[in-house]
Amino acid sequence: MTEYKPPKVWKNTVSGGKFANINRPEAGATHDHTLPVGQHPLQLYSLGTPNGIKVTIMLEELLALGHQNAEYDAWLIDISKGNQFGSGFVELNPNSKIPALCDRSASDKPVRVFESGAILLYLADKFQCFAGKSFTERTEILNWLFWQMGSAPFLGGGFGHFYAYAPEKYEYPINRYAMEAKRQLDVLDRQLAQHEYIAGDDYSLADMAIWPWYGALALGQLYNAAEFLDVQSYQHLQRWAQQLSKRLAVQRGRLVNRSSDDGSTLPERHSIEDFHAIKGL
Repeated sequence: MTEYKPPKVWKNTVSGGKFANINRPEAGATHDHTLPVGQHPLQLYSLGTPNGIKVTIMLEELLALGHQNAEYDAWLIDISKGNQFGSGFVELNPNSKIPALCDRSASDKPVRVFESGAILLYLADKFQCFAGKSFTERTEILNWLFWQMGSAPFLGGGFGHFYAYAPEKYEYPINRYAMEAKRQLDVLDRQLAQHEYIAGDDYSLADMAIWPWYGALALGQLYNAAEFLDVQSYQHLQRWAQQLSKRLAVQRGRLVNRSSDDGSTLPERHSIEDFHAIKGL
């Protein structure tokens, strides 16, 4: 590998890779597009990536508890086609990243919520669920929510990019981010050795935030890297990942805003009945 010498002033170049056609150094909309609106107050615009799955799990868990006002419409934002740069989506999230939520339940003005962690916290506060029963419990849950928000970019944009998506494989970045990914797995494994769930004895939004990244990784559902990272060696993380994977709301949340040829997922979701056509749900 030839050593790279950065220029004095960086200029955009075609770097290749899976997402090269949608990456750009500018913010803002590239085209006009009005977002669709369904019949429910909660409108989710997302994609079934780990960050999107966090929110659909939360919404399905709220519905499972009987919160009918948590019923929602989920619309697919295909980032491979640049849907996130449409004017309607940029109005919801100026950072052009999924997921984005619009709450139309207020009588005066819709509320926009972007960043997956912010959406989880918004929904937890709105429905008074999954954020702890005391100030101390809430603080511990938020500790782990913000741990996930700060840690996952090393797993996704770091390890995942260089191991799975980069057009060429280089030893240094893969080793660098594999080391960090394994350190993070060890952090979770040690925590789960002492607690049933991430933030203590109760299932919380911290679990919903962390499972789509690290639970999926532990179960071999992310980056095809289970053997490479020896995920089976983290036995407490394995126990937790498998335990959550059996929750119906988690199973449903994983299917929303994903496309498949066999009809086993829901590119759009507008009602709980949408799951009835899928075996086991």
